[in-house]
Amino acid sequence: MAAAHPNDRLGFLLSFRGELTGARIRAAVAVAGLHPRNAMTLMHLAPGATSQRELAVTMEVDPSQLVAILNELESSGLCERRRDPADRRRHIVEITPAGQEALERIDEAVSVAERELFGDLTEAEQTLLRGLLDRVVVDPASHECGE
Repeated sequence: MAAAHPNDRLGFLLSFRGELTGARIRAAVAVAGLHPRNAMTLMHLAPGATSQRELAVTMEVDPSQLVAILNELESSGLCERRRDPADRRRHIVEITPAGQEALERIDEAVSVAERELFGDLTEAEQTLLRGLLDRVVVDPASHECGE
């Protein structure tokens, strides 16, 4: 029995396209000197302050991974953490004005990258692709983020 062609294997096709897409997005967020995980964290912080625990759940990352990300962002002046006065065990995380400026540069660069990557897809096809990718079963807890 002959092996399947790589383009017939969804896992290989998605992995290959994902690597290329990831490289393009990494280049886009590099305009602010950040990695995608840092940029995604800033995006999650943009709407307003949140607890560190809630942020970890929303981002689907291990709390220890989030601490490392927040340490990087905080040392760069892009976010800040403080104790919740109502519950001293709880940390509140908030984007800083410098973080907001970095996020604006990132948003512009990612918009350009997405137009390049997905420009041949209609809005309806992009919506369909989002829906299909949401249904791909991936357990983030079982994979270590390599960035």
